[in-house]
Amino acid sequence: MKTIKEDLKEHREEVKKKVKGLGPVAITILVLLLAVLVCSYVFYDYIFSDTSIFKKDYGSDFLNGLIGAVPKIIQSIQIISFVYIIVFFLILFISHIFNKTQRSITVSRLVCNLIKWIAAIFCVMAVLYVWGADITALITGAGVLTLVVGLGMQSLIADIVAGLFIVFENEFNVGDIITIDDFRGEVIEMGIRTTKLKALGNIKIFNNSDIKGVLNQTVEYSTAKSLIDIEYGANLPKVEKIIKAKLPELKVEGAVEPISYDGVNALGASGVTLQFTTKCYEGDIYSVQRKLNAALKNMFDENDIGIPFNQIVVHTAKD
Repeated sequence: MKTIKEDLKEHREEVKKKVKGLGPVAITILVLLLAVLVCSYVFYDYIFSDTSIFKKDYGSDFLNGLIGAVPKIIQSIQIISFVYIIVFFLILFISHIFNKTQRSITVSRLVCNLIKWIAAIFCVMAVLYVWGADITALITGAGVLTLVVGLGMQSLIADIVAGLFIVFENEFNVGDIITIDDFRGEVIEMGIRTTKLKALGNIKIFNNSDIKGVLNQTVEYSTAKSLIDIEYGANLPKVEKIIKAKLPELKVEGAVEPISYDGVNALGASGVTLQFTTKCYEGDIYSVQRKLNAALKNMFDENDIGIPFNQIVVHTAKD
């Protein structure tokens, strides 16, 4: 899994790519939309005035209706183009400004999702108005409809409210490694309704209202632990003296603090278990533990400290 720094760096690179080089498809769409906007305003009188060619009587109701619909189509495209351009650059601006911390990235993504939803609703209402729909009646009816639908969509509303509380209470952010219902993974997306975790190539989706008892493992450094056995016949004070002398020399990639010797962890069936720990990012914990095991094994071998095999002691009772 990526570290916090790597995740932030990746997000910044994505934003830079959007700013520096828009894809050919996006550029083409923007140019076409801008052309439509400019042309619609330049030739406004020819398209929308009462004397335009689209308002004349051509002697056929079908032909009159077909030609008369052209200004409405142009006006609909005009609205959609204007909203799309505004939303596109607004989202680009928000993503570029709020990319310094995990918290700001999480909030910016949530705000961008809200902007998209609001823009889509506005476009639908505006286009319906252009085509003659009674928006006042629609909004009034929407209030009643919202009440009826809300009673049947309580889980959806609960997901949205829970998602807002998660973000504004800063429980976790995009890039954090958390555990929900025994599933441990990296938060790759926080939406209005769901949260997505990724681990070992798998993506698990949780409804926000179902997220309870979250274990956030990236608030502080995590502890990488190594347990190594030595023989019962080994001189423990001598072994600890060697460890004290050699341990500061060990360097483990990914560790952010020196390795510490914590003492005897257990008296096992075949040997005495010693515990070693160090601090690291949660995303590096498994890698650091493997490297820590290898470094300690090499240190023990170089200083003739035996690691025991499994042993069985057989006791025969006398008659």
